[in-house]
Amino acid sequence: MPDTLFSEFPAVSSKQWKQKIQYELAGADYNDTLVWESPEGIKVKPFYHRDEDQSLMSADTRQESFRICQEIFVFDVAKSALRAKDVVNRGAESIRFIIEDAQTDIEALIKELPENLTLFFELKFLSAEFTTKLQKALLSRSFRWFADTDPIGHFAKSGNWYTTEPTDNLEVLQLVAKNTNAISVNAALYHNAGANIVQQLAYSLAHVNEYFNKFESIDQPILIKMAVGSNYFFEIAKLRAMRTLFITLAAEYNHKLSCHLLVSPGKRNKTLYDYNVNMLRTTSECMSAILGGADTVANMPYDSLYHKSNEFAERIARNQLLILKHESYFDKVANPADGSYYIESLTTQLAEKALALFKEIEAAGGFIAQLKSGTIQRKIAESAEKEQQLFDSGKEILLGTNKQINKNDRMAHDLELFPFVKIKPRKTLITPIIEKRLAEKMEQDRLESEKA
Repeated sequence: MPDTLFSEFPAVSSKQWKQKIQYELAGADYNDTLVWESPEGIKVKPFYHRDEDQSLMSADTRQESFRICQEIFVFDVAKSALRAKDVVNRGAESIRFIIEDAQTDIEALIKELPENLTLFFELKFLSAEFTTKLQKALLSRSFRWFADTDPIGHFAKSGNWYTTEPTDNLEVLQLVAKNTNAISVNAALYHNAGANIVQQLAYSLAHVNEYFNKFESIDQPILIKMAVGSNYFFEIAKLRAMRTLFITLAAEYNHKLSCHLLVSPGKRNKTLYDYNVNMLRTTSECMSAILGGADTVANMPYDSLYHKSNEFAERIARNQLLILKHESYFDKVANPADGSYYIESLTTQLAEKALALFKEIEAAGGFIAQLKSGTIQRKIAESAEKEQQLFDSGKEILLGTNKQINKNDRMAHDLELFPFVKIKPRKTLITPIIEKRLAEKMEQDRLESEKA
């Protein structure tokens, strides 16, 4: 576009804009009235201008269109295989199989699937033997696939390592990762447990760094699973910052491949009552994921808190993404946030703050050491409690739950799943990081009142 296209309009500097705003405020203080501070300590201004900061970060992004992912829990292989084939016919471009049984017949599971899909195998165990079997089953097919294996994430979430005696978890993973996309990082855990965005980025980066440190070389892409919340622009910036930070860290280890971002809406702001609002939340969050550069997006069914997997809710979740891709054309621009001074400013500030926190973690012995000392868990708990207080006081709003409440809504009769934190007393090596939703206590009180 020629520079002279709008030459008839005089340029307006940021100073002139601020003077005009200050005049319109009629004596009110600019900073007190219009500038607010996020939980990450970022001061958000009412406008952003290119002459204010020349060092804004233009983030790397995905190299191709995002893929629509469907999650399938594998219990009965034959039924799961039929279901996978069906959802692909209905628009899914990627499947995430959740596998708990090391005896699962992978060949039967993928036999009827068309080529060129992206497949994720989220394994609830650690087995070099199973991963070898997985690799052989996929060898003659043209899938892009990831064996989603994250022993450090399992350690953080459960408090214990996988049982792989006498071999160390990371030694097993090193065997598994040879010639296989097997290393993943469950960064969604930190979001769902209540960490703020800077913490999510720093902990995810430190989590990745443990794998880089433990293995001499990693020549396969690393899968990073992330969750996004309702803070639209911040979540876009978060994903952009994550990819940029990963590339910066990977370069230190001569790792030249980008990460693969598999992104889903987070659980933290989802609600049991007025559950249809969850569809609005997930639509906005999927938009953030796409604009932030997610490689693959797996939407969350609106009723997944309290209903078992069902065709209707999964079709709605999938159709949300199909509409964004094929009717709203969200896949047509590679990096749509480029050139937005606001988003680029957020990206830069989040990345800088996360990098500073990452360096603190490394100086204190690294991510695993900080988990063992309880520091990571304590910091997340503190952040989660601050957000909980905002919700309890009504300053953070969940529509239909602590604002515009439908008092006639009844849910006790409709619960197929237990929607709250499950407490299972057991011996653990560390305090586990617990995922918890903001509305849980309020919902428990309402369920009790239904019995009265």
